[in-house]
Amino acid sequence: MSYRYLPMTEQDQKEMMDTIGIQSVEELFADIPEKIRYKGQLNIEKELPEPELVNYLQGLAGKNVNTKQYPTFLGAGVYDHYISSVVDHVISRSEFYTAYTPYQPEISQGELQAIFEFQTMVSELTGMDLANASMYDGQTALAESAMLSAGQTRRKKLIVSKAVHPEARAVLHTSAKGQNLTVVEVDVEAGVTNLAALKDEIDNDTACVIVQYPNFFGSIENLQEIEEMTHAQKAMFVVSSNPLSLGLLKPPGHFGADIVIGDIQPFGIPAQFGGPHCGFFATTKKLMRKVPGRLVGQTTDDQGQRGFVLTLQAREQHIRRDKATSNICSNQALNALASSVAMSALGKNGVKEMAKQNLQKAHYAKEQVLNNGVNVVFNQPFFNEFVVKLDKPVQDVNKQLLQQGIIGGYDLGRDYPELDGHMLIAVTELRTKEEIDILAKALGGLQ
Repeated sequence: MSYRYLPMTEQDQKEMMDTIGIQSVEELFADIPEKIRYKGQLNIEKELPEPELVNYLQGLAGKNVNTKQYPTFLGAGVYDHYISSVVDHVISRSEFYTAYTPYQPEISQGELQAIFEFQTMVSELTGMDLANASMYDGQTALAESAMLSAGQTRRKKLIVSKAVHPEARAVLHTSAKGQNLTVVEVDVEAGVTNLAALKDEIDNDTACVIVQYPNFFGSIENLQEIEEMTHAQKAMFVVSSNPLSLGLLKPPGHFGADIVIGDIQPFGIPAQFGGPHCGFFATTKKLMRKVPGRLVGQTTDDQGQRGFVLTLQAREQHIRRDKATSNICSNQALNALASSVAMSALGKNGVKEMAKQNLQKAHYAKEQVLNNGVNVVFNQPFFNEFVVKLDKPVQDVNKQLLQQGIIGGYDLGRDYPELDGHMLIAVTELRTKEEIDILAKALGGLQ
C-alpha cells in the first residue's frame, strides 16, 4: 500500500473487479458516451509521497499566526482564555471522545452524567431553573430562543438590540424568515441599547426582546429597566450572555429573564480558528417542555442507585413532527464536557477570580490606551472589551500591529458603518501587563 490514507490495495481492486465481472477500471465508465468524456489532463497538482506532503502542509500551517506566538487582543465572541491541561486529558479519553448520542442509558452513564453536570453549572451561572444538553453555538441558541418565544406567545414581532453580536442577528433574520416572523433592530446609543427607542417598539405583538449582557461592545446593559418594559407588554425577555462575566455580574435570571442563551467557549474551548463552539440554553420550569434539544435528568434505579437518563427530547426525531419545538438534531457533547471539566477545575472561586482578572486588566488597558493619546469612545461600565477610535483605517493599523508581533482588535466598521475607524479591543486574564503596555504604546504611535 503506497499511501496509508488510500486504503484500497491492488489486491482489493482486483478482487472488486473479479466480483463485478470487469477486466479494467475503465469499464466502470462504459455507459458514459465517449463524446462527453473529458480527454485532457485535470489541472491539479502532481501527487506527492506522504513524507513530502506532510512537510508541505506543515510549512503552510507554519505561516499562520497563532495566539501561542503573538498576544491577541481580538475578541468579538471568540476569546483567548486559560484552559487547564486536565481538560484535554479528559476529553481525549476514548469513552468520551468517541461517544455520540447516549440513547442507551445502561451503557452511557458517563456521558449522561457529564451532560447533566454541564446543565447544572449553566443553570447556576445564569440563575435559571434549568439548562439543556448544549446547542451548536451561541448564535443558533439565540435564534432558537426567538422561535420558542414566538411559539409560546403566538406573536410575530422579534425585537433585538443592534448591540447584539452581528452574526447572531444574521442567524436570527434567517430563522425568522422561514417562520414568517418580523425582526426589528433597535439602535445603539453611547455603546448600549437606546432604551427610549426600545420602549417605542415594544407592543402587544412583540414576542420577545433580545439583548446581550455584556453586549457586543463590552458594555453592560440595564437589564432591570429592559425587563420591566418587556414584561409590561407580556413579551418574553431573552438575554445573551458571556458565561465568564457571570462569575462577577448579577445573573440574568435574577433580573427576571425568561431565557438566557450564549456560547460556553470561554470555558475550556480553544479559539481554534473560529470553531466548533458549544451553545447553552437556560430557561424557567414553565418553558421546560419547549426547550430545543435534550434535557438529561437524574433518577434512581430499582436498587436505589443514582443514575442519569434522557428526560425530555422535544425535537422532531423523537416525537410527532407537529409537536416538535426544534429541528436541532444533535448536541456538542464533547465541547460541553470540555467546559464542564474547565469549570470544575477552576471551581467557583476560580471562575470568580478569572472574571475579576478580565475586568481589571481590561480597565487597566483602557487607562493605558488613553494615556497614549488614543480615544476611547464609550463611557459605559464594561467587562473585558472596549472600543477605541483610530485616526487610520483599522485594517491598516492591524497590519502594522502584526508586524510588531501583536494581534489587534476587531474592525467594527465591518458591521457598523457608523463606527468605521473604530476597533473593539478584548483583554483576557492571559494578557500580561507588559503585553498591554506594548499594545497601548503601539496604538499611540500609530495615531
